[in-house]
Amino acid sequence: MRGASLLTLRHAMGDISSASFYAAFGSKEALYREALARYLDRHGSIIDALDDERLPPRARLEQALIASVAVQTDVAHPTGCMVTLSATISSEASASTRALTRIERDATRQALRRCITAGVNAGDLDPAVDIDGLVALYDGLVLGISIQARDGIPAETIRAAIRHAMAAWDLNRSARSGNGK
Repeated sequence: MRGASLLTLRHAMGDISSASFYAAFGSKEALYREALARYLDRHGSIIDALDDERLPPRARLEQALIASVAVQTDVAHPTGCMVTLSATISSEASASTRALTRIERDATRQALRRCITAGVNAGDLDPAVDIDGLVALYDGLVLGISIQARDGIPAETIRAAIRHAMAAWDLNRSARSGNGK
């Protein structure tokens, strides 16, 4: 992880010594792993909504997207998502650090796939729907929410994008859902 120097990290921790830093964390990568785990514990549960079987699949997806906007635009939250933004600085990060956040982005894509597949299985989406295409659409939106929030795009504007993206779900409704296409 070359994005932050050891001196910068030590200074941010109250000017601790190198020995104290290595005693506490072992390495910059270990510190990053710990920071990522804490971030995911506090903010990573948003995608849990995608697997919440108490809700219909469409509602799960919309809830996860709206929750992401709420977190990413909350003034108490650091701007942007640690998992998303790490992809934009990957040339500065080690391969193992990039792999950690890629695994988390893959987990989001898999949760999106399960949610969309549940929509097909529930008869809400047409069985011939392009699942890969919808996963890419909604994953792109999840990633974009983070970047747009970091750029100061208003939450209401991002929520409007969610309404437009949910129209893609509605366009692919199954005839069995009673809404037709």
